[in-house]
Amino acid sequence: QVQFVESGGGLVQPGGSLRLSCAASGISFDEAIMTWHRQVPGQAREWVATMFPGGATFYDDSVKGRFTISRNDANGTLYLQMNSLKPEDTAMYYCQEAGSPTWGQGTQVTVSS
Repeated sequence: QVQFVESGGGLVQPGGSLRLSCAASGISFDEAIMTWHRQVPGQAREWVATMFPGGATFYDDSVKGRFTISRNDANGTLYLQMNSLKPEDTAMYYCQEAGSPTWGQGTQVTVSS
């Protein structure tokens, strides 16, 4: 059974940092193209970042230079290091294997003073 469990969200002040984690199971993680997405209530889910098995990474322009996606293939975990956070980064964050119909429960990130 494919499962993604996100954690690490919370409340942080503007300019602060958070590190999100995503524990994946039921997939060949070391071969998977992994992604982070985020969603604000009432809006469509939007793509944030992607990491390929070979290490190539891609980011939405809104987070480029502030967020870093990484992975640990040994334990099947995906990460998102978020620095210089802005109020507009407030959202529920989800990880996913690219193209999979399965989503985790997400982890809430709130950036507010």
